[in-house]
Amino acid sequence: MADKLFVSTKDESPKLFENPFIDFFSRVPFYVPLFIFIPVVGYYSYLSFVEKQLGIWEFAASFIVGVIIWTLMEYLIHRFIFHGHPKAEWAKKIHYTFHGIHHDYPQDSLRLVMPPAVSIPLAIAFYWIFYWPMNFFGMLDFHYAYFAGFVAAYLIYDMMHYASHHVPMKGKYLKMVKDHHMKHHYKSPDEGFGFTSKVWDRVFDTDFKED
Repeated sequence: MADKLFVSTKDESPKLFENPFIDFFSRVPFYVPLFIFIPVVGYYSYLSFVEKQLGIWEFAASFIVGVIIWTLMEYLIHRFIFHGHPKAEWAKKIHYTFHGIHHDYPQDSLRLVMPPAVSIPLAIAFYWIFYWPMNFFGMLDFHYAYFAGFVAAYLIYDMMHYASHHVPMKGKYLKMVKDHHMKHHYKSPDEGFGFTSKVWDRVFDTDFKED
């Protein structure tokens, strides 16, 4: 582990790309995902009832499964992609762009939610990743509700991630989330990969070994 786990804890946003146009789009105000993904959640929730004719309990169960799967994907992406250890120089640059800079400048308020240039293609990819197996097993009636839950959970993650760095967190759960994440940043970045839930850290034995 490095002696110092961050470069700055000020709300400053260092230049990431030489091209000013590209660099501009590497910064995202926290509210941007709300404008993009709330309509997505609403649209697929609507289709679940109108097109797929789901009952409220079928919708709720599918939605909740989507939320749970998001918490697993959040953990896996954070642990194995964001905290991977690439060898090639080009891969190191990509890794730093996606997550390394966040650990160097954890209070950069413009790099706490995922840029739409990344989140939108990922949302489309996950839509089809879920579609194919659900189609194979004859479960497409639940696909829209499931996807709505998955996207809603991602959106909650983005907002809570911003809040954990810049907003006082009240309540037992929110304080737990912030404490867990701050330990990951300032104490042990090789542990505590879960954010909205500590369940997967416990399942895969990556919770903090010492308090």
